[in-house]
Amino acid sequence: MANQDKKGSAALLVKPNKKKIAERHHVENEEKYTRGSSLNAKKMKAGYKLKEKIRKQEKEAKEAAQAAALAERLHGEEAGYLEAEGMEKTKNFKQDQLADAVDINTSSKIFNLDLDEFGPYALDYTRNGRHLLLGGKKGHIAAFDWQTSKLHFETHVKETVRDVTWLHNETMLAAAQKKYVFIYDNNGMEVHRMKNHIEVNKLEFLPYHFLLASVGNAGYLKYQDTSTGQLVAELRTKLGGCDTMTQNPWNAVINLGHGNGTVTMWAPTMTTPLVKMLCHKARVTAMAVDPSGRYMATAGLDNKLKVWDIRKYGLIQEYSTKAPAASLSISQRGLLAVGWNSQVTIWKDIFRTKQTAPYMQHLQAGSMMNDLEFCPFEDVLGVGHQKGMSSIVVPGAGEPNFDSLEANPYQTKKQRQEAEVHGLLDKLQPEMIMLDPTQIGKMTRATKEEAQKRQREDQAEQAAEADDLPTKDRKRMRGRNSSLKRYLRKKERRNIVDQDKLDTMDQLQKLQKDQAKPSSGFTTLDIF
Repeated sequence: MANQDKKGSAALLVKPNKKKIAERHHVENEEKYTRGSSLNAKKMKAGYKLKEKIRKQEKEAKEAAQAAALAERLHGEEAGYLEAEGMEKTKNFKQDQLADAVDINTSSKIFNLDLDEFGPYALDYTRNGRHLLLGGKKGHIAAFDWQTSKLHFETHVKETVRDVTWLHNETMLAAAQKKYVFIYDNNGMEVHRMKNHIEVNKLEFLPYHFLLASVGNAGYLKYQDTSTGQLVAELRTKLGGCDTMTQNPWNAVINLGHGNGTVTMWAPTMTTPLVKMLCHKARVTAMAVDPSGRYMATAGLDNKLKVWDIRKYGLIQEYSTKAPAASLSISQRGLLAVGWNSQVTIWKDIFRTKQTAPYMQHLQAGSMMNDLEFCPFEDVLGVGHQKGMSSIVVPGAGEPNFDSLEANPYQTKKQRQEAEVHGLLDKLQPEMIMLDPTQIGKMTRATKEEAQKRQREDQAEQAAEADDLPTKDRKRMRGRNSSLKRYLRKKERRNIVDQDKLDTMDQLQKLQKDQAKPSSGFTTLDIF
């Protein structure tokens, strides 16, 4: 009995409990990431190899769903939007009301900078959303850490400043001034003057390629490599001066808006636009592309706001505005901000369904809008206008969880230096800019029959071209380069006199006599 008890207890220990194993491997919220009910390969009427393949695919899908559910625990923050109660509308909420309702940290992000003398202002945030750059049209340039109110530098260049942008990080910036584009460091010291970029209106920096793109009154789109200092490309648009430009963050394609209402998409390796779309009946005044690269919003002098699906280059929605929009910006969570006259209108879910009312509104009394930009990883919208700059809170605009290897708002000096080195080592070449970057590194898998069919078609085209070409008579070699002359010279070099050489000389003399005889046929003069 004792031995039986021991064997029974051992059997209980060894026998697996399938229910506990299933509970142990089940992850919370796993169903959220599954692709529906799984296939049971055992019940399928298929071969062994197919069953094993299906079983392997189902196992990989389950592991991917569990990994996504586990990674969800690392997302400590969640995105939230404004919610109105009863008959209230979220568009009626003012910034003063939001400042009283939110915490102290969020309320400190609502502020105004009164700079009446040097406006209107253009602005730009760094990729991690920590630093802000301001450029007044009358020459004022300032850069600072807007969250801690630490000023990097402030200067006056005493000439027109049309646009400003950060480069790879907060240590370098570019300013499009009256004639040239200038590079400054974070102390306000002039580092470089780019004489190839003349009368520039707009600047864009491609962070993964280290390319600074500019377009101006001459109608040339130029790419400057900021890591090597070389001018990569100089493309003539042939559509006149341009002052509307944005980049597609997904594929690094530059979008330009022109005076005839068209939008062109450019890559530095092509002298002609990749895509040319007729978007408006008048000049394009503003343009923005969402971070996923799927949608584009455009505004024109025809008082129209249009939303496009650039995967199929089709119009999704169209809205009428009371005045032409001066600037557009799309947040990380898909909110669209439209700046027109002295107002800012923010739309929610505009890329999904037709909207009848805006999500939020903001009025900057007595000051015309010039530039809008959402701050990354923050529910903040920066507004550059005639009288300075304003920062307003837009709940649900920013991505709440960031990737510290991609853009870290809390990076130290050491981390910034390491990120700069890694960025240079991983720099992409200009040739990799294309409409569909997923095609890079792929092979065209054509079957043997398709390859043979294509080869036959090419051969048929070549044969048809050969038949169409006029045939030329073979040039008969006479004189010094004739075969007989060459043969005789060869014999003379060897000092050989034989019967073969004598026969050849007789043949050559006979040929020369025949050529010297006049033609026996009638000529045109003989007939008449």
